[in-house]
Amino acid sequence: MTPNVLENDCIAVLLSGGLDSSLMLARLVADGKSVAPLYVRSGLFWEEAELLAVGRVLAWFADHVRPLTILDLPVRDIYGDHWSLTGQQIPDANSPDEAVYLPGRNLLLLVKAGLWCRQHGLPLLALGILDSNPFADASEEFLRTVETALNLYGPPSLQIIRPLQGVSKKELMKWGERWPLHETFSCIAPIEGLHCGGCNKCAERRRAFREAGIPDLTPYASDPNGKEVSPT
Repeated sequence: MTPNVLENDCIAVLLSGGLDSSLMLARLVADGKSVAPLYVRSGLFWEEAELLAVGRVLAWFADHVRPLTILDLPVRDIYGDHWSLTGQQIPDANSPDEAVYLPGRNLLLLVKAGLWCRQHGLPLLALGILDSNPFADASEEFLRTVETALNLYGPPSLQIIRPLQGVSKKELMKWGERWPLHETFSCIAPIEGLHCGGCNKCAERRRAFREAGIPDLTPYASDPNGKEVSPT
């Protein structure tokens, strides 16, 4: 199969529509980079709402961003009845970070996106990982190991990069205040397309806005105490 080669100064970006990946993309565009956004669809409970957010984020940019590429990588045969597929017993606002860990998630994303990059001649694959990410598959050692494995196939070589390395969540949010951040999406239990307001990720999102001192205009289905919010 002949690869569809893009210009080699284009950066592939794994985009989820969340705050971190969306603002990473915005920073790359602000630096004048040409970006090829990738979304890996795995059949997770929140993906329909997430993809809508990806579309909203991409609409922020008139230049430098190529059309979205969606890559399919279903995980039902691996995850089975995991909460991320069923939408049942989703970790709530009081759960620890470890509760939202998805087995092998970054490995699967990197292998799928990395092989796509090699097939299309893109030398850089960007992830919106902050230094505060607690999971082993977000570590520098893990990323370099996957990068080395992908490059054992020979040229074209691929480098996995972290444009947000050394940037705190607060710094990122303050920089991104110019954008309509309420259009991003960070929920694992959406209700009719809205942030549920009560899951682990909604709590993390509320905290990010609060600590950055930025008004949170996100429409939530419930308040922080789980009380349903009446539509306006």
